Amino acid sequence: MENIIDKIRIELKNSVDEKTQSTSQKFFKETIKFYGVKVPTVTKISKEYFSLIDSKSKSEIFDLCETLWKSGFIEESFIACKWSYYIHKKYEPGDFQIFEKWISEYVNNWASCDTLCNHTVGEFIEMYPENVVKLKHLAKSPNRWMRRASSVTLIIPARKGKFLNEILEIADILLLDKDDLVQKGYGWMLKAASEAHQLEIFDYVMKHKSVMPRTALRYAIEKMPKELKDKAMGR
Repeated sequence: MENIIDKIRIELKNSVDEKTQSTSQKFFKETIKFYGVKVPTVTKISKEYFSLIDSKSKSEIFDLCETLWKSGFIEESFIACKWSYYIHKKYEPGDFQIFEKWISEYVNNWASCDTLCNHTVGEFIEMYPENVVKLKHLAKSPNRWMRRASSVTLIIPARKGKFLNEILEIADILLLDKDDLVQKGYGWMLKAASEAHQLEIFDYVMKHKSVMPRTALRYAIEKMPKELKDKAMGR
């Protein structure tokens, strides 16, 4: 099975786009390992090669994902994220430990964090909602990516109107976080929740606006009507 990873790496090296290679780093403050392949091309590669392994067991596919994560290359992390989501119908309650390990040990940038959490982990939480309490533990982690993960995991469920109480509890935990990427993460979560629960999110913002970092506040109110935005911004 390692052979398929070798083939993917050759494909990625052969798919390097000069412009992508020259501009990829500018989107990140931390140093990123990358080939320089456009995201749609990475997605195409992930689909093509998944068709060769989709008959494998979940544990075999997770092992391949782990190998991809270990490389440190952002494109390989995207393929790992895609593959772990493609098999979401096979998820079992204990799988959260695997996802948590990937975030803790391998995630080192916002793009890998969001790609994994928006889809793989978010889908898992929707399937096994009793696990949402575990996100509160992530929110208290010293690891910035674990803290961001606690909120961005709930983006898609939030848009559907799910987990409002837990969203507000996680926002409480992260409220005064000094990391701008964590602030953007929970602000995005509140924005997503406002699509189904505008009044509740507006009330939350108004209650905390004197201490909520401006970055998080602006994200949270982005989809609200102008009059509510003006009130929240104190205009």
